Amino acid sequence: MTKIAPSMLSCDFSRLGEELVRVEKSGADWAHLDVMDGMFVPNLTFGAPIIKCARHWTDIPFDAHLMIEDPVRYIEDFAKAGCDSITVHTEAEGDIMAAVDKIHDLGLKAGITMNPPTDVHDLDRYLDKVDLVLIMTVNAGFGGQKFHEECIPKIEYVKKWAEDHNPGLEISVDGGINRETGKRCVEAGANVLVAGSALFKLDDMSQEISLWKGYGPDAER
Repeated sequence: MTKIAPSMLSCDFSRLGEELVRVEKSGADWAHLDVMDGMFVPNLTFGAPIIKCARHWTDIPFDAHLMIEDPVRYIEDFAKAGCDSITVHTEAEGDIMAAVDKIHDLGLKAGITMNPPTDVHDLDRYLDKVDLVLIMTVNAGFGGQKFHEECIPKIEYVKKWAEDHNPGLEISVDGGINRETGKRCVEAGANVLVAGSALFKLDDMSQEISLWKGYGPDAER
């Protein structure tokens, strides 16, 4: 069954705790936390202290997507804040493999991701080291962007690698995800859908989440 990870970037930040409760009660599998530093991307969001404050509101797994330079500096902070998985960018400055290793050393799941213009083969050196590959289907940094069609082959590439080497590898997609694009991504091999505005614009996102979970050949009927 497809997993659904609402992106908290689209929530009402003045009610972050309550929004996390809403996400959990709606049947979501993870809460996706977009961390931006104003350097790797031009936007700023929140850091480990905010995540730590939000952690007591819910038991839903926290999936942190670090859009920051030299992420190894902050891995321990995000682990202590209560994140369950942390994903870092291939394009970020610093030792990205060291960041992946540190995430694992702290007992968390590690993910790797890239922006649409980046060659998919930049993932190759990380694939057997991570638990999650996040295929960005928009450029990192802002919500509400249009889905990049050219990213579908990247999903297929990672899916083929996973079938040959690690069937348990999670393949997530983030950016412009809605009913149509989400279904296409699952058909290409993704098993986790990250979505912001398509879910948070709804007063009750539970029916939409239930629908999306039905995507895929192994969905419960």
